[in-house]
Amino acid sequence: MTTPFPFTAVVGQDDLRLALLLNAVSPAVGGVLVRGEKGTAKSTAVRALSALLPEVAVVPGCRFSCDPASPDPQCPDGPHEAGGGTERPARMVELPVGASEDRLVGALDIERALAEGVKAFEPGLLADAHRGILYVDEVNLLHDHLVDLLLDAAAMGASYVEREGVSVRHAAKFLLVGTMNPEEGELRPQLLDRFGLTVEVAASREPDQRVEVVRRRLAYDDDPAAFAAKWAQEEAAVRQRIVAARELLPQVRLGDAALRQIAATCAAFEVDGMRADIVMARTATALAAWAGRTDVLAEDVRQAALLALPHRRRRNPFDAPGLDEDKLDETLEQYSGDDGDDEPDPDGPGGGGGQPAPDGGPQGDGGEAARPEAGEDGQPQASGAGEQSAARAAEPFRTKALTVPGIGEGAAGRRSRARTEHGRTTGARRPRGTLTKLHLAATVQAAAPHQRARGRSGPGLVVRRDDLRQATREGREGNLVLFVVDASGSMAARQRMSAVKGAVLSLLLDAYQRRDKVGLVTFRGTSAEVALPPTSSVDAAAARLESLPTGGRTPLAAGLLKAHEVLRVERLRDPARRPLVVVVTDGRATGGPEPVALAGRAARLLADGQVASVVVDCESGPVRLGLAGRLAGELGGTAVTLDELRADSIAGLVKGIQGRRAA
Repeated sequence: MTTPFPFTAVVGQDDLRLALLLNAVSPAVGGVLVRGEKGTAKSTAVRALSALLPEVAVVPGCRFSCDPASPDPQCPDGPHEAGGGTERPARMVELPVGASEDRLVGALDIERALAEGVKAFEPGLLADAHRGILYVDEVNLLHDHLVDLLLDAAAMGASYVEREGVSVRHAAKFLLVGTMNPEEGELRPQLLDRFGLTVEVAASREPDQRVEVVRRRLAYDDDPAAFAAKWAQEEAAVRQRIVAARELLPQVRLGDAALRQIAATCAAFEVDGMRADIVMARTATALAAWAGRTDVLAEDVRQAALLALPHRRRRNPFDAPGLDEDKLDETLEQYSGDDGDDEPDPDGPGGGGGQPAPDGGPQGDGGEAARPEAGEDGQPQASGAGEQSAARAAEPFRTKALTVPGIGEGAAGRRSRARTEHGRTTGARRPRGTLTKLHLAATVQAAAPHQRARGRSGPGLVVRRDDLRQATREGREGNLVLFVVDASGSMAARQRMSAVKGAVLSLLLDAYQRRDKVGLVTFRGTSAEVALPPTSSVDAAAARLESLPTGGRTPLAAGLLKAHEVLRVERLRDPARRPLVVVVTDGRATGGPEPVALAGRAARLLADGQVASVVVDCESGPVRLGLAGRLAGELGGTAVTLDELRADSIAGLVKGIQGRRAA
């Protein structure tokens, strides 16, 4: 068995370690979401936590870890007699992002259930994690159907497995811990809210601390057992402190003044719902118990706010998590009481509770801060068309649905039709590998002609494995939405570019909600560049869009050819994900010999590759040349104006796309 890296040997990361320890003291806090760049000890710290948790008492032989003091009356391995049990270490179960539904919730033997009426159930990861830790690395990449199952289990404290009327239920109460790199995209709001606390982590910029990290890691890699033995005393001390804090927790008093501060803080930061208030109350109580106190102080409330609120105050995926600490201190001061609570500490315990440093800017979201585009200043510009500073995007709006025609087989999402494991049933087939979704009618129809030959004598149906039929289903997939944005001088009017950026921002928000990957190609001057390679991080695309300057000629052909190159590479990486190219331009093409003809040939190259496309026509003014519509025709797609892009417009955009492709 691999020796884990000691929790107490982790260098720095005070907020991360505190959040994990508070959940060890009080699992009711609701888990931890750890956000940060790669290589910051996120997974190391989480895996090390399990060694500090007290042992749990379980019913001997129960696969569902029932508590012998109060066994689950509906346990599939039960019923159990209340009484003595055995103790085992607390488990930390890892959920791979590519896990199947059966691996998460468990598998039911459908053949035995139909033929024998036996609930032959193989427990999944939720059963293994009961009364322990469920850890999801790269939780933001988890498929939607697994997220739905996690949400159900977290809300009900139980997991249900149902297959064609056969149901199995077991308890599933676990500490949910997730780690993620924001560069790869954000979490769904529903799952984000299920995490009690959140912390931002980043690598230290202090040379001495970085040296110590390397020194300890090398020592651990050379001899894990010896390194762990060196830290055994510190590990034992923390373990004992967790036990003592758990015992003290029921005695901690949460006074009315502290409750008022909690409620006022949640109201001041306009968080949705009441879960934030409850989590803050539980966190403040756990902080007091961890400090060995029986009274919750104002400093506990402040620290609880810094851990529990940053991820709950985001209004859209482009908002960076975090709190205004000055506003927090003013609120706590305003609602400070006279029941013995201390005045709020401006610096706060731990120095900042897991949010980025005030001068860190957006770098806490993986370094995708707004910055000038590399190499643009050196490009030759057309006479009288110098580069202009970036215009701010207009307010985003709800857009019409853009879809890729046909039926795909890509990653689960919410944009285009696809054959998926989830959705409406459209037919049946023989299973390839493990049966996951039984088509009951087709199975009965396959077994019925053979009942006499199989010697059926009773009311039960004699079913063989060859009779089983897998249901084929149609749902929705996520696509690769590649934006090709004209940033030339013809787009440079600030009011116009602001509207264009607002439209692209709206489409990015739509891509986030539909679980797409996005990419950004820009063209101006004499060339095009990939401003953002295809990624699941739409907020990274929004940051690049916000800093996009304009000016110069309009190398439309270069932009289309760059898009073709990006798609060619992406097909090799992710062949099942179908692309949708969104060209944002007024249709003009200038610069170089025969720019219009060259743009037409580039457009037909994309059309020959059966790439679905939409041209967002940015032409304005009383006289319109219709160049964007002509470009859409050569792409085999459709053109839509900025006004028609809005969901409340009367244009039949989706029908237009499909009609053009069918023609």
